[in-house]
Amino acid sequence: VSNMVDLFLLLIPPGGGDELQGIKKGIVEVADMVVVTKADGNLKTAARLAKTEYSRALRLLRPSLASGTPWAPFVMTVSSHTGEGIAEVWEEMLNFKREVLQCGLFEEKRRMQRVSWLWSHVRSELLDVFRDHTQVRDLSVELEHQVRDGAVSPATAAQSLLDVFLSRDVTTKVT
Repeated sequence: VSNMVDLFLLLIPPGGGDELQGIKKGIVEVADMVVVTKADGNLKTAARLAKTEYSRALRLLRPSLASGTPWAPFVMTVSSHTGEGIAEVWEEMLNFKREVLQCGLFEEKRRMQRVSWLWSHVRSELLDVFRDHTQVRDLSVELEHQVRDGAVSPATAAQSLLDVFLSRDVTTKVT
């Protein structure tokens, strides 16, 4: 997802138990900004705690500006109920845009996005052609059942489908 956007803004609700659950998913590492939402009422304290925890995590995950960007990710809190923090988040988004435009990172990211989109389209088209192949379509139904049941490994089933698609002589018959 991060290669599809100009600014990766991660919105995190407070008080979900494990405040750093996003780290496990690897999403915090790619965020340009982290915003803890619902920072009002009885969740204000939880939002402050989440902000502190995510700020610490960002310092550990992205300790330097070695990536060549002048931008150091940080954490903010916001409340849509009271409006607190919304203007500040917008201002930081504009700051981000100014900084990445000024250093040339914006255009570089766009160039990389175009290459990524190229290969995304190729993958999509190839998968469509692959799935529309008559023999692949016929065999895939049975192989999916066998994979689900644990009778065939996903790798073996995939290789069988590829062999059929590429019209290779299949040496091991999957039954």
